[in-house]
Amino acid sequence: MNQNFTLLLTGQSLANIGDVLYMVSIISMIFTLTGSATAASFVPFTITTSMFLSSLLTPLLIERVNLKWLLAGSQLGKTCLIFILGLMLSVISESTYHLLFIIIGFIALLDGCANPIRQTLIPHYVKSTQLIRANGIAETVTQLIQTVMWFIGSLFLIVMSSQQIVWVVGFLFVVASVILGFLENVQQQSIARKDKLGQIKEGWNTLFCTPVLRKIAVMDFLETLAGTVWIAAILFVFVSEALHVGEKWWGFINGAFFFGLIAGSVYCVKYSSFLEKKLGEVIFVGSLFSFLITILFGMTTNPYLALFLSLGVGLFGQIKNVPQQTVIQSSVPKVKLSTVYTSLGAIGTGVFGVSSLVMGILADLTGVRTVFIVSGLLLALVSIIVFKNKYMFVKNIND
Repeated sequence: MNQNFTLLLTGQSLANIGDVLYMVSIISMIFTLTGSATAASFVPFTITTSMFLSSLLTPLLIERVNLKWLLAGSQLGKTCLIFILGLMLSVISESTYHLLFIIIGFIALLDGCANPIRQTLIPHYVKSTQLIRANGIAETVTQLIQTVMWFIGSLFLIVMSSQQIVWVVGFLFVVASVILGFLENVQQQSIARKDKLGQIKEGWNTLFCTPVLRKIAVMDFLETLAGTVWIAAILFVFVSEALHVGEKWWGFINGAFFFGLIAGSVYCVKYSSFLEKKLGEVIFVGSLFSFLITILFGMTTNPYLALFLSLGVGLFGQIKNVPQQTVIQSSVPKVKLSTVYTSLGAIGTGVFGVSSLVMGILADLTGVRTVFIVSGLLLALVSIIVFKNKYMFVKNIND
């Protein structure tokens, strides 16, 4: 991999580490101030809502700002907001804690801008033949950070205050901003300037006019609905009511799922040459096993089997997702990729916010096993879509 990809991965990894630490510190601070789990739960809700709005608005900037500077600039903006947040924590109280959500929302807005740009830049910085390997490496690092840093963040809270953790995050964000500033400028083809509504609609038009992206958008919609059963609240209830084991098993099963994601990413990196030749078949196998294993998980009463099945869901889900990223990145000209990713991001964040609530209500009304069966059936629809359209899932060469 070349220097630009290394800089991109390093800068984004430092930013991701900071993101997890900052969320741990803020959730802890809000819960300490209010004693309310509901208040603390508004942190992820605020983040999801802001990222959805960002996915809709980012196309307005893409035609006006170089992608490299849009990524670095969003990270610099997050850095400034983190330092403001750190200062606020020294004076915040139970009566004013709601002001924190304003800063959290603005940070998430910038995050929602950065995520699709990072995915767009990968095919600019690596050769077409290295796309699967690059996507696999990026996913491996991202999942490792998500798996390890929530645990480390909890340990930080033992020896540091929330404000001190935010200062650490500020340092990480400064370094990340500097590293991203060294990225090579990406030369995009000039495209006709549209009005604001046209810019917002561009990614959606590309999705609906490109057959394979239209299928992937439907798949993302179904998979996001299905994936909400793995949120902490539902999984915790499943461990307690369906498996009848202690809360420590929630951590074991959650960890197994993330370990499966990492293993799937590593597999894609190691066998990238093989996967590149059989993208459609691999995506189908991943979606098929994700559906079957999710159904079995919802039916099992054995915690050890549930642990193994959770690992399998993560493994096959990632074996499907990494090649699918390569299909997306090569299905349209690079100049259109950023708007495609913002549109896919809007689908993911928008659906996730609503379906989390729907799945929670369904679990209360019909039992927690039911939502995993529903999740499996949704994934079955995904596997049918892939099976019927395997010929579409290939890597094209687009500039």
